[in-house]
Amino acid sequence: MNKKILVLLLSICLFLCGCNKNDKDTVMKEFSKKINNSDSYYLTGTLEMFNNENSHNYDIKVSYTKENNFKVSLKNQANNHEQIILRNNDGVYVVTPSLNKSFKFQSEWPYNNSQAYLLQVILSDLEKDKEMEFVSNEKEYVLTSKVNYSNNAELEKQRVTIDKNSVLKMVEVLDKTGNVKIKMIFDEIDYDAKFDEDYYKLESNVSSEVESTKETASIEDISYPMYIPVNTTLSTQDKLETATGERVILTFSGENPFMLIEETASVSDEFVTIPVNGELVMLGDSIGIMDETSLTWHTNNREYYLVSSTLDTASLLEVANSIGSIPVIK
Repeated sequence: MNKKILVLLLSICLFLCGCNKNDKDTVMKEFSKKINNSDSYYLTGTLEMFNNENSHNYDIKVSYTKENNFKVSLKNQANNHEQIILRNNDGVYVVTPSLNKSFKFQSEWPYNNSQAYLLQVILSDLEKDKEMEFVSNEKEYVLTSKVNYSNNAELEKQRVTIDKNSVLKMVEVLDKTGNVKIKMIFDEIDYDAKFDEDYYKLESNVSSEVESTKETASIEDISYPMYIPVNTTLSTQDKLETATGERVILTFSGENPFMLIEETASVSDEFVTIPVNGELVMLGDSIGIMDETSLTWHTNNREYYLVSSTLDTASLLEVANSIGSIPVIK
């Protein structure tokens, strides 16, 4: 009798495992078909970036058309600061309307890193991971796979939530300890979106009216990093006048030396495009430009430049993200 019960239990387990596999294959097939069969899409949602005890929320709009045209609008909910990532046949741009400037890259973005808000990249990470985890409950499916954030090795997995109608609801990016560091909640996805012919041209994404940015001539409160590498201390602090305001240079010396430069933001009289080297990175409250030794970004009417010949890119990001206090400028 016990032997019969054991055989029955094993049969049930094998049946359930088989159903789980079929569910996984079916969900992936339907999700993949939606994305791969779409020549264009438009989505909206909310992106939340977690940094220690703080979080930053963005209203996000993403547009895609085949031939690798992308437009991503990120608006910080705290200060309405907007930046646009644009990819077209001419290259990749970060447009900052408040400064009347754009920065042009020759980059493989968005395919050179994982992206929590781009459907093709989310799907690609799921498909690449042969050990992808799959969980099904009454309302939704949850798929967990490895990710590739080359500038931040602490980000290890993505948890993708899809409802029973194969509608993508949420992507969470987790660090090595299982903490959620990035959360993307999808409000709407249109897989048959239509865009004007000039939609992805740079000129069409430059507002005729520059956003209201309060130009300031002096820095009253200096922003300091809360994270400083071991055996490294602030050694000098200098304030200089510039043609448009002030610049502060903080020099940190020791085993892991680096320099942090912050200056008052300046709005260009005419729209300008500045060629740059490096890759796009998401900071807590801004889009940054990073190469092997430096990181540049703009936030709260201030421009930052962080440089070191000894810190790796992960450490540069950690220093930059630790500058959490909002500077007071007059």
